[in-house]
Amino acid sequence: MTRSELAGRLRRGPLLVLSLVTAALFTLVPTSGTAYAHGSVVDPATRNYGCWLRWGSDFQNPAMQQQDPMCWQAWQADTNAMWNWNGLYRNGSAGNFQAVIPNGQQCSGGRTENGRYNAMDAVGNWKATDVGSSFTLRLHDQARHGADYILVYVTRQGFNPVTQPLTWNDLQLVTRTSRYAPGSDYNVPLSISGRSGRAVIYTIWQASHMDQTYFLCSDVNFR
Repeated sequence: MTRSELAGRLRRGPLLVLSLVTAALFTLVPTSGTAYAHGSVVDPATRNYGCWLRWGSDFQNPAMQQQDPMCWQAWQADTNAMWNWNGLYRNGSAGNFQAVIPNGQQCSGGRTENGRYNAMDAVGNWKATDVGSSFTLRLHDQARHGADYILVYVTRQGFNPVTQPLTWNDLQLVTRTSRYAPGSDYNVPLSISGRSGRAVIYTIWQASHMDQTYFLCSDVNFR
């Protein structure tokens, strides 16, 4: 091998390695936004969306442990539950939600995504949104999946999410919507009279693009 041939091979070596690394990284880049972006209730904020709003830019701040302990335990359990606040869903429920989600696991959607969202089921003093007897629930659909329907429940008067795990018997249906065409936001007007104090608004969003269902807990305080 001549000196010039050896020099040529040495020049090509790093380029070959760089090409292989680039190709490998390219396979990790999502090719479809709908596979990586979905949606959630953003008002009143769900548990993990609220944690992301309050701490997403400062999630390593130790002050969270005292100021927002439920978010603190959630960030410690799995940070991806907050970064992926729009991915709390499960496929193939076929509308039989009580069969696929055990009591105490409503807020994690039955421990979906290999347990990523388990911390959402933790009982404690989650930050709550103040609401009146009439308010509008807003669901943000990043992927524009549409909705076959949206079910909205509220916990019965007297249920205390600060000290009690959620069960299906604690939930009372407020409304079932009709179909929503694909869009970015779906507004659901709610009227819930005779309530006071803490409660959980539980939203089930049945997406239209496939049998994909989102299970979303929002903590509220009725004024």
